Amino acid sequence: MKIGIIGSGGREHAICSSLKNSNKINKLFCFPGNAGTEEIAENINIDLNDFESIKNFIINKKIDLVVVGPEQPLVDGLVDYLEKFKIKVFGPNKLASQLEGSKIFTKKLCEKYNIPTAKFGIFQNKKDAKTFLKNSNFPTVIKADNLAAGKGVYICNDEIESNIAVDEIFNGKFGDTKNLLIEEFLKGEEMSFFTIHDGKTFKNFETAQDHKRVLEGDKGKNTGGMGAYSPSRLINEKLKNKIINKIIKPTLKGLNHIGTEYKGFLYTGLMIVNNEPYLIEYNVRMGDPECQTILPKLKTSLSDIILACCEKKLNKINIEWLNKKSLCVVLCSKGYPDAYKKNEEIQNLSKIRIEENEFIFHAGTKKKNKKFYAVGGRVLNFVSISDDFSSAKEKVVSKLEKLNWNSGFYRKDIGYKVIK
Repeated sequence: MKIGIIGSGGREHAICSSLKNSNKINKLFCFPGNAGTEEIAENINIDLNDFESIKNFIINKKIDLVVVGPEQPLVDGLVDYLEKFKIKVFGPNKLASQLEGSKIFTKKLCEKYNIPTAKFGIFQNKKDAKTFLKNSNFPTVIKADNLAAGKGVYICNDEIESNIAVDEIFNGKFGDTKNLLIEEFLKGEEMSFFTIHDGKTFKNFETAQDHKRVLEGDKGKNTGGMGAYSPSRLINEKLKNKIINKIIKPTLKGLNHIGTEYKGFLYTGLMIVNNEPYLIEYNVRMGDPECQTILPKLKTSLSDIILACCEKKLNKINIEWLNKKSLCVVLCSKGYPDAYKKNEEIQNLSKIRIEENEFIFHAGTKKKNKKFYAVGGRVLNFVSISDDFSSAKEKVVSKLEKLNWNSGFYRKDIGYKVIK
């Protein structure tokens, strides 16, 4: 069968890499892909906003299944559009994707179905938001309502920082924003909890801990993710049941009540406070770099799981995992998440030897005349799976040091809470 993967990041390279292990698949296409997917799939340079061109290509090439990686096409309704033409597609529809597309949609769902989350206020202009902040306790959390590539969240320690956040959001830093949220700051530890859904049933799809901040010690600006490890050190059976019963099941019930179901990956971003889960946010796809951290541990065929979801037969699949620890470090262009140079050559990349249980997933890369170039802020994902986090980290750092890319940087403390 032929499969198409929508997206160009490390997540999509990891999905391609996992799918190519299936003996049922004879051709992969990646829209638009990167230098890593080019090695294992046919990259198709197509505008992801041009749904008609995507649909025509899928039909012309007789692609059997489409997997949507990033959030923007999901929120824009690509799944609904393709399904109108009887194309089999894995990902949530436009209405269900509002879980990520609008933080206010999700907060109102939480209110209605008693889902534990931080207390919040919704503001439609700078004046009201700043008036509210004059009497707020700090730190406080300020969020753009719309999609912001994982970056539209500010943790503010005082009124000055808060006013800057309000100005940046309403001045259009993350696109046209009509609303922002101000939330109470929950003091605990974050965890990413993943599930996979077929519209009727769902199954757990591992846990991870993501390092979002650009600087070591989890300081500095928010990024799309500087690294991750899996499983989360916080997960236990009791906590897992609380997450499912207090957060995921009520959310699915809420979606059901507004006339839709959920199909695809669901990323539940949590704050764990004294072993109690609070919903921070939903993402309607696999996380990036959590996906790169989780998929190498999957024993069951990813294509079988995804097909089962598309056919509402997920209950018939047993998802098995390697009993291993996984760690990922993201190599970024110097300057990220602010301005950075593009088209910087990544020398030595083809000289790096990849051993068993080691992976390099490309993100912001392109290949030209057999040379690799960085074209994005997050460039490469170095992943290792091992019996313990320490040895996984050692292998990853060893590869990064061998690459020795002068135009990039990475956080040296990824996984510091699980590595003594």
